[in-house]
Amino acid sequence: MSKLPIISGMEAIKAFSRAGWIPHRQVGSHVVLRKEGSKVTLSIPKHREIKPGLLRGLIKAAGLSMEEFEKLL
Repeated sequence: MSKLPIISGMEAIKAFSRAGWIPHRQVGSHVVLRKEGSKVTLSIPKHREIKPGLLRGLIKAAGLSMEEFEKLL
């Protein structure tokens, strides 16, 4: 498994948007993303750095592989 890059919340939101996830609403410093036809929502903090465990969980919940996500960055 490749090492995840250290990215900001905004970079993660842009990458997930390229995969079809749409910002639905913002609650405080978290942006909630939804995808057409999916029951899953992604809550991404708009922090300077997202911790690797959280990023890995978001990628898994989105149904992407690490390699697919890295290509979206």
